Amino acid sequence: MAFNFGAPSGTSGTAAATAAPSGGFGGFGTTSTTAGSAFSFSAPANTGTTALGGLFSQPTQAPTQSNQLINTASALSAPTLLGDERDAILAKWNQLQAFWGTGKGYFNNNIPPVEFTQENPFCRFKAVGYSCMPSNKDEDGLVVLVFNKKETDIRSQQQQLVESLHKVLGGNQTLTVNVEGIKTLPDDQTEVVIYVVERSPNGTSRRVPATTLYAHFEQTNVKTQLQQLGVTLSMTRTELSPAQIKQLLQNPPAGVDPIIWEQAKVDNPDSEKLIPVPMVGFKELLRRLKVQDQMTKQHQTRLDIISEDISELQKNQTTTMAKIAQYKRKLMDLSHRTLQVLIKQEIQRKSGYAIQADEEQLRVQLDTIQCELNAPTQFKGRLNELMSQIRMQNHFGAVKSEERYYIDADLLREIKQHLKQQQEGLSHLISIIKDDLEDIKLVEHGLNESIHIRGGVCS
Repeated sequence: MAFNFGAPSGTSGTAAATAAPSGGFGGFGTTSTTAGSAFSFSAPANTGTTALGGLFSQPTQAPTQSNQLINTASALSAPTLLGDERDAILAKWNQLQAFWGTGKGYFNNNIPPVEFTQENPFCRFKAVGYSCMPSNKDEDGLVVLVFNKKETDIRSQQQQLVESLHKVLGGNQTLTVNVEGIKTLPDDQTEVVIYVVERSPNGTSRRVPATTLYAHFEQTNVKTQLQQLGVTLSMTRTELSPAQIKQLLQNPPAGVDPIIWEQAKVDNPDSEKLIPVPMVGFKELLRRLKVQDQMTKQHQTRLDIISEDISELQKNQTTTMAKIAQYKRKLMDLSHRTLQVLIKQEIQRKSGYAIQADEEQLRVQLDTIQCELNAPTQFKGRLNELMSQIRMQNHFGAVKSEERYYIDADLLREIKQHLKQQQEGLSHLISIIKDDLEDIKLVEHGLNESIHIRGGVCS
């Protein structure tokens, strides 16, 4: 039972293995289209949950399953193949095969052996993990194509890939193939997310629904053309409906214990975004490990790019701050020069005119301020004292400049933390000494009482 979201029904491992991809990406653009491969969006069959057919369609064959269960129980507990004590050894061997999830269990001469697969309920190599549920709508039209080629090959000939997919869609001029994203997968595979835009005669456009596009890709002749391009898997990237999620959670996958499945649902860290999925066998565990490792590398690469961008922004910020300071100084200088020009212009403009009343008031105020500044006991004396202190500080600063040092803020916090720890340690030591002194006093008191009692007895 396929458990990947949007797993295509009918995409078997044999079909993927026999899809011999053309040697390089030169195969793009050379795919021949048949007359019956024209792309039509009128009422496509097998829509809705087509991509999830392998996930939710479980054949109900109660008699066959019952016989299979009886045969499995006979092979594991009471085989009657040899009719002697060797049947007990055979039963243990069948149990070992069932635990491992591979092999054939012989138990009766008249009945075919039981095929042990990793989906059988006795297989021990099983676990339950969690996968993110897609959040895209069917109207977004996103379809995933997995190519058996490296990402560099895909990106280098992306335009040829788009043209080849357009030919697969029948070469209809009203359709446009767009690439939403390209991502590296383990084992030199690449995931390409595409969507198709359909333009109508009146000028409007819309995205082809994902289920409709996927249904077209699942046609036999179209799938053959995709396999020639190197496509090993196609699936829709659409969100699951509440009914699908409910059915998926209520029915444990084949071979998974219902108790373990219920516990996995309880332990789900985010039931709104994650859904439990079984991991059966070492191959599945290795696949998830490779995917996790690939995603970790992509995240690290992205973090490195962000770190480089931050370093570049910090350099730009330092340069910008220096330029701002330079422009402030230049603005100050230009302001002074502009003020000087205005003063000279105003003097020339007022040349030959008598002093006006407001100018006379300003002159009186300036004279008053000048007198206050020149008074020995007023501002002039204070200014002279401040100037003397500034000169002395500059003198001592020039003499003892080598003794000056600055402490970084982080280093200062570390020193404070260290001193705080030392103080706490001293306080703890002092409390221990106090406790010891009290114990010593108790001992001395006890000794004194003992000596006193002995002295009274002797007397």
